[in-house]
Amino acid sequence: MSVRYLSCGDTAFTVEFGNRISPQINGQVMALHGAIGAARAAGELKGMIETVPTMRSLMVTYDPMATSRTALQPEIDALIARGLPTEAKTRRVTIPCCYDDPDFAPDLAEVAERTKRTPEQVIEGHLKSAFTVYVLGFMPGLAYIAGLEPALYLPRRSQPRVRVPRSSVAIAMDMTTIYPFESPGGWHLIGRTPLRLFDQRREQPVFLAPGDHLTFERIDRKTFDRIAAEAEAGTLDWSTLVTE
Repeated sequence: MSVRYLSCGDTAFTVEFGNRISPQINGQVMALHGAIGAARAAGELKGMIETVPTMRSLMVTYDPMATSRTALQPEIDALIARGLPTEAKTRRVTIPCCYDDPDFAPDLAEVAERTKRTPEQVIEGHLKSAFTVYVLGFMPGLAYIAGLEPALYLPRRSQPRVRVPRSSVAIAMDMTTIYPFESPGGWHLIGRTPLRLFDQRREQPVFLAPGDHLTFERIDRKTFDRIAAEAEAGTLDWSTLVTE
């Protein structure tokens, strides 16, 4: 396995597995992330603070008073040399999504026009896409989810919105995402989920995790309102959405 090490100042360095986004490369990143976690739990890699996975690389941060890149890099090389299994146990997550309310899907008609499809075909393409959560970033709970049906690939909007409603489901490039908070955003809004992807009332506030396999389930507005009310009240049974 060919990797490249890049310095990130005097307290971190990056282990880079490639220069493209792919399930294989991201799987190697997450496998090394897990292997380092296991090594630290066993008392190895003294002085390391944490690892931060990205689409195609892993940042390693450390205490420069306790260790250095010179000391840590050979240990990480040894972990990689042992082999990084990329078939780790993952969850299968179902996300309910309402596509039918114009307020929820303001870009659906434009996406259909630009991809030379009907709005219904856009929805069908999104529903049948085999999605995988790669990383979390930009804001707490926002997942970068790859695997969008190729026929729906579009660049980001030329004019980003100042405000995107919380729980909006959006697409851009080969990805989809769900906005965990109201925020600016430049992706195409095609639906909305009644779920809160970040909720500090839960024991684990962030719902999605890297490696999750994800599918969307179409719901109508009445079902959306019911699930949203349960999520708001804190009575939603989240376990029904996950298969281990």
